Amino acid sequence: MARSRQGKPPSFPVPRLALLLLCLAGLESSCSRPQQAQAPPRAHDPVPVPRESSILSVPVDVDASAIRHAVEQAIPRQLWTINRHSPRCIPPQRVKILGAKLNVTPAISCTIMGVVTRGPVHLRGEGQDIVADIPIHAQISARDVGGILKGETATGSALARARIRLDIGKDWKPRGTVRLHYDWTQAPGIDFLGQRITFTDEADRKLRPVVRNLERDLPRTLSRANLPAQVERLWRQSFTSVQLNERKPPVWMRVTPLRILYNGYAMRESRLRFNLGIEAVTETYVGNRPRPVEPTALPPPASAKADGQFHFFIPVTADYAELEPVIMRALTKRSHRPFRLPTVGPVVARFDKVEAYGTTGGRIAVGLTLAARPEARGKADEVHGRIWITAIPRNAPNSPKVHFDALAVAGNTDALSGDLLLALGNSPAVSTLIAQSLTQNFSNDIAELLGKIRRAIDEKRMGDFLITTDLEQVEIGQIKAFGQGLHLPIRARGKARIAYKPS
Repeated sequence: MARSRQGKPPSFPVPRLALLLLCLAGLESSCSRPQQAQAPPRAHDPVPVPRESSILSVPVDVDASAIRHAVEQAIPRQLWTINRHSPRCIPPQRVKILGAKLNVTPAISCTIMGVVTRGPVHLRGEGQDIVADIPIHAQISARDVGGILKGETATGSALARARIRLDIGKDWKPRGTVRLHYDWTQAPGIDFLGQRITFTDEADRKLRPVVRNLERDLPRTLSRANLPAQVERLWRQSFTSVQLNERKPPVWMRVTPLRILYNGYAMRESRLRFNLGIEAVTETYVGNRPRPVEPTALPPPASAKADGQFHFFIPVTADYAELEPVIMRALTKRSHRPFRLPTVGPVVARFDKVEAYGTTGGRIAVGLTLAARPEARGKADEVHGRIWITAIPRNAPNSPKVHFDALAVAGNTDALSGDLLLALGNSPAVSTLIAQSLTQNFSNDIAELLGKIRRAIDEKRMGDFLITTDLEQVEIGQIKAFGQGLHLPIRARGKARIAYKPS
C-alpha cells in the first residue's frame, strides 16, 4: 500500500486542453480557484439499545415421591375390619311336595369376620389431576356356622382412586384438594355361601376421614419439595447478562425479569412438572458486559401461558476503524487498473489513506487521501489531495446488502486541476466499490455472528438453571450511520426453555 507524502506536495500546471475538458465536463464549479471544503462534522450519537420483551418457558420439576409418600402415610395399611352376625349365612333348604315348598332345614346363622387392607399406592397423571390408585383387598371368613361348619373363607379386591388437584398460592406454596372416586367394575364385595357381601358403604365411611387428613397433611408434605425456594433462586439468577458473542465484536444480552407466570402442572413419570415462565426485558449491548439489574423481591405468580417465545436483538455494529481497512483494500486492488472518466478518459489513481466516521443526518463520511493523473500524463502531473464522500447508507427490507443514496463529494486539492479528484470521487467506479466492500463485509459479519450466537445460546448455564434456545426467525432492520458506528439492527425470535439443573 502506498504511503502519504510528508508535507504538501508542489502543484504542477496542467495543460490548457485538460483544464478546458474539465470545465466543459462541468467538473469544475468556478474554474478559477481550487475548491476548499471542510471535513464533514463528526456525529456523537450512540447506537440505541432496544428493549425486547420475551417470555421464557421455565418448567420446574419436583420429585413426586413426596406426594406418594403423603398418600401412603395418610391411608393406613389396614383400612377397617368386618365383624357382624348374619342370621342367614346358609339359607333354609327346601323341597317341593304337591306344589308346595317346605323347609327341610332351618336357616343357619354365622358370624362374618374379615379385614380390608390396601396395597402399594401408585401415582399417575391425568391432565391436571394427580391420580393415586389405591388397590383394596378383602379377606372374609364365616365362623360358628350353626355349630356345624368350622368356617369358610373368601377373598375379594377392588380399586379406589384419589384424585388430587394442586394450586399455587400467592406465597408460591402448593396446596391440594382431594376427591375420592371408585372405579369399580362391580360393587366391591365377594360372593360367600350363596350371598353377596359388599363393603361399599364401609369404604365410603372409612375413607372419608382419610381424605380430610390427606388434604390437611398434603401441603406440609409438598413443602418438603421447597418450590418457593426454587422459584426464588430462579428469579434472582435470572437477573443476569448472557454473552452472545465473545469478540469481534463482544455482544452481551442483559436479562431483567418482570414477572413469573404460572400455567399449571403435569405428572410425568415420577416427576411433577410445574409449568412456569419468566417475562423479561432483554437488552443487547456491544462491548463490555453490562452490569445486571439488582434483583427485586419475588412477585406472586401471574396467570398466563408461558409460550417460550424468546425475542432478542442482535446488533451488527461496524466500528468505523474496522471499516477503513476494508475500504482501503478494495480501493487499492481496484487502482491496479485505470478509472475511466467521461470526457477525461483513463485516469490512474493511488489511494494513500482512508478515514471513515459518522456525520450528521444519518450519513457516513469517507475521506480519501489520494493522487490521480490522466493515464497519458507522467507522474509529474499527479494531483494530490483529500476528497470527502458522504452518503446515506440504505438496505432493502430483510437484506444485509448495503447501497448508498444522496451521494455528495467535496474536497481539498493542491491545484486547479484537483477537480480531477472530485470527478474521480463522483465516479460510480469509486462509490460503488465502497458500497460493495461494505456490503460484503456486512453479509459475512451477519452470517458469522448468527452462527456464533446460535452456538453461544444453544445451551447456556445461569447458576442452577440451564437455558436452551432455538433461533427460528431472523429479521434484518434498516442500516443507519451513528457516531459510534455503522449499525444494522437484527431481531431474532425463537423458543427458549430454562431447566432447573443444580451444578
